[in-house]
Amino acid sequence: MHFQRSVIFQIALFLFLLKATDLLSAEKPNILWITSEDNGISWVSCYGGVNAKTPNIDKLASEGFRYRYCFDNAAVCAPTRSCWITGMYAISNGTQPMRSRNKIPHDKIKYYPDLLKEAGYHTSNPGKTDYNIGGRNDKACWDHKKGGAYGWRTRKPSQPFFAVVNIGSSHESRAHGNVENTRNDPKKMKLFSYHPDLPVIRKNYAKYADAVENMDQGVKKALNELKKDGLYEDTIIIYNSDHGGVLPRSKRFLYASGVHCPLIVRIPEKWKHLYPAKKPGMVVDRLVSFIDMPKTWLSLAGAKIPSTFQGTIFLGKDIEPEPKYHLSFRERADGRIDHVRMIRGKRFAYHKNYMPFAPAGQHLAYLWKAKAAPAWEQHHREGKTNEITGRFFRPRVSEEFFDNDKDFDNVHNLIHKKEHQAKIAELKKALRKKQLELYDSGLLPEKMRERRAAENNVTIYEMVRDKKLYPLETYLDAADLALVRDAKNLNLFIKLLSNDDAGLRWWAIVGLHLLEKDAKAAIPELMKALEDDAHEIRMMAAWTLVNLGKKKEAIECLDHLLFKGTHNEVMLHNVLDWMGEPALPLVKKFMEKGGTRKGRYGIGILGRIAELNGW
Repeated sequence: MHFQRSVIFQIALFLFLLKATDLLSAEKPNILWITSEDNGISWVSCYGGVNAKTPNIDKLASEGFRYRYCFDNAAVCAPTRSCWITGMYAISNGTQPMRSRNKIPHDKIKYYPDLLKEAGYHTSNPGKTDYNIGGRNDKACWDHKKGGAYGWRTRKPSQPFFAVVNIGSSHESRAHGNVENTRNDPKKMKLFSYHPDLPVIRKNYAKYADAVENMDQGVKKALNELKKDGLYEDTIIIYNSDHGGVLPRSKRFLYASGVHCPLIVRIPEKWKHLYPAKKPGMVVDRLVSFIDMPKTWLSLAGAKIPSTFQGTIFLGKDIEPEPKYHLSFRERADGRIDHVRMIRGKRFAYHKNYMPFAPAGQHLAYLWKAKAAPAWEQHHREGKTNEITGRFFRPRVSEEFFDNDKDFDNVHNLIHKKEHQAKIAELKKALRKKQLELYDSGLLPEKMRERRAAENNVTIYEMVRDKKLYPLETYLDAADLALVRDAKNLNLFIKLLSNDDAGLRWWAIVGLHLLEKDAKAAIPELMKALEDDAHEIRMMAAWTLVNLGKKKEAIECLDHLLFKGTHNEVMLHNVLDWMGEPALPLVKKFMEKGGTRKGRYGIGILGRIAELNGW
């Protein structure tokens, strides 16, 4: 009898605990995060886009909340996803260059799915991960990581879920290839003002509009599967793109077309206390950065949020004050080097070009697979572009300032307008503060910082937090002086060229290069720089000397680096391209000696130069 009572008691206790578990689970919302690839707000009709029709995203917006000011931090996939998975700016971890996979201290930095699992959530992401981080398999943090697209179906009964559904139908690759016979009419396409109005460009727009509409159908399918499983009213649904895009001068660039993204959040009525506005269908004017997303998802799930997370909670009961600014960054994309920081509010944006000697529109094999890119370039080579349509292919100024309300295309640089100087000063100050706060790792060339970290047996994350290894304030000061292009700084740059710190020598050589003919007095020091331990400094010194008429020794230096080896081949190839005609004999010699023409996604930088010259 006692045994029977004991068994009955245990069964009753089990049922009670099971019911309690169900009640506990019911208090936690399911979260479905739908991401689409490469489409900015200009391609979504509820944001005013006219080229593509997105009725399913529009319907979701009518049932939820459409955020007007949502911005990506990186303008390209892998660095963006690095921000998402860690909740940290990639520049704070050293994971911002595309396909770099630099290691981070995984014992200090948890991925947000780790923390969701600790809070009892089932996590799934069977699609794209691409976190650009070494030392850990990208899929390891997810419960459901391969197989069916709708991973919530593999969870335990009543277990709350966090599911990512990534839709690739709008990816850049869908704009590649044949542009004929599109559903959308090329004649009806509205072009960005920086694109020349050419038939092939219109056709490429139409092709991508088709792709965006296919993506919209993918959103509908995911929502229908959720409804089929009876979960639609138990799930917070988030939709956003992973960055802007996708025709030339959007993806990879920090202009509005590259970073201004759609964000829509649908919250079931049972969770109406989480509404960000009075009722569904309303527009939310809050400034949101992608870096805010993982911290917000953890907050909605009631999960622990470590101090490493650098964003701001923008939704739910633990909402934090709205940030005043958004920060974006750009560095190497595939084989092409660049270095830009952008800070903005809802209207004005300040861009700092740390490598203004490089044109924005450098040939990049993957981007040139879309027919619009070579057509635009050829139009420019034929001398047919104007001040606006041709600027993409010319070297840049050091600073840009745009009024995004009046100039979404970011083609009118207002950096010298008197009426904007107060706002420019405010944004410059805010940018520096943020760079210091985040330990911005980009103030050394990519390979230089990798070498320094390796020499000291630390990750880049750890290196940039050590002022002896990475004196960031000093680097920021030196970079600012270099970018000003003021001949008054000549003697300072000459002095810095003999500094023990290669980072300061780097900014000295950049400063001298940007002084152009005003750097003539530095020729003796530039000659010495041809033997600098840091090959990046040798390369820039050689280019600068060529521009100053000292070609023989400079070309000999570059020849040695090209044929005897260098610890920064990517930068060498970029410099040879930026140099133009003086570098052609070196490239021709390279090809004659059997040098490769290939790059990661097609023709490489030197192969492209050879192709243009018929070698």
